[in-house]
This record gives sequence, structure tokens and C-alpha cells, in this order.
Amino acid sequence: MDLATLLGLIGSFAIVIAAIVLGGSGGMFVDTASTLIVLIGSTFVVLMQYPLGQFLGAGKVAAKAFMFKTVPLESLIDEIFSLADAARKGGLLSLEGMEISHPFMKKGIQLLVDGHDATVVKNQLSKEIKLSYERHINGAKIFKSLGDVGPAMGMIGTLVGLVQMLANMDDPKSIGPSMAIALLTTLYGAILANMFALPIQAKLDRRANEELMTQQLILDALLSIQLGQNPRVIDGMLKAYIAENKRIERE
Repeated sequence: MDLATLLGLIGSFAIVIAAIVLGGSGGMFVDTASTLIVLIGSTFVVLMQYPLGQFLGAGKVAAKAFMFKTVPLESLIDEIFSLADAARKGGLLSLEGMEISHPFMKKGIQLLVDGHDATVVKNQLSKEIKLSYERHINGAKIFKSLGDVGPAMGMIGTLVGLVQMLANMDDPKSIGPSMAIALLTTLYGAILANMFALPIQAKLDRRANEELMTQQLILDALLSIQLGQNPRVIDGMLKAYIAENKRIERE
């Protein structure tokens, strides 16, 4: 569980709700017409932009913003050092059956054990890295679209409310509800974009880049292991992926 995402989401909504409650009745901020225009309207507009399957999979993609487990690169490099040491002493076949924590690395090790040459290993794993990254970015784009569409739908709702208000200026009772639609749709659109969709999109982009870096590190390691390079050389090369203040010299 990513506590930063959860706390940020809950905290931001809690502050806005608290400000509404402290300022008076919260009921005045609830409007069915505004909800329909912004939430339902935005959903259908974004649906037009993507294939149905990709759109319906957005919820599963969003879960990565909350449930994604970051792989510490330091521990991954330690594991790779042990694998490289075992391969240098006993050959690539000695890696078969070893416990490997990362699924992508496990797949790559199996390619090495099966005797595929470096070109095959690099091409197959590079293709998987590219396609995996594209899937994650495409999922994040749905939330980017929702963040773009939300305020626009809020503006449309504002215009609807203003038209209704101006068309019924002779009926004072209708001015209030029409003005509520005009203002609340703008508020709902801003909340949808800036407190949900765009933060989720930013977190998903970050997750995609983290996973991309991890997979690239693993690919570099696997190709070096296949070449039979010294484990310490591999270790030094891979430490370029982590911040200098986190690098620990191996004894």
C-alpha cells in the first residue's frame, strides 16, 4: 500500500470538506445536475477517446497508484551480485532453480539458462520492456484526459446554468438553482481534475518510470552475466542506477 497516495487523497478531500462545513451548510454544495454534467459527462467524453477495453481497464491501472510495491534497487543489485558470482563459478546452468525475486529477472535468467545468445536475450527483453512501459503510460493517459475534460465540462455546466438563469430572470425563484449549477459545475470540474485525475496520472507516470528503470537495470545485468563479467564489475556498473549517497562499497 502506497500511504503517500492514500493520505494525499484523503487529506486533500478532508481539508476541502472541512472548509465547506466550517463555512456553513454542506448541503448547498451538493447538486445533482452539476454531478451529472461533470462526473458522468466527463466519463463519457473520455470514453470516446479510447477503446472500450482500455477504458474499462483504467480502474485496474489506477490501483497501481495505491498498491504498487517499489523494488529497492540496492537489494536488487545485491541479488544480482550473488547470481553473477554463482554464474561465474558454476556456469549459467548453475542459475537454474535458484530463487529469484523479480519476475522480469526470472524470465531473463531462464533465457540465459536455455542457452539463447545475447542478441535474442536483448531483443526479447527490450521488446517486453517497451510494451510494458507503453501499457502503463496508456493507462495513465486516461486519467490525464479525465483531468483535461473535467474542468471543460465544468465550464459547459457553468454556461448551462448561466443560460438558464438569464432565460428566467423574470422568475426570481429560478435564479438561485441556476446559479448553483453555474458555480458548482466549475467547482466539481476543478476538484475532479486537480484532486483526483491529475495526481493519479502523475503517480502512474512515476510508477511506469520506476519500473522502466528497474527493468533496464536487470537487462544490463543479465547481458553482463551472460558475457561472464566479474561480479564486482557488474556491481559497480549497476550502482550508476542509484543515488551516489546510497551506494555502499562491497567488501
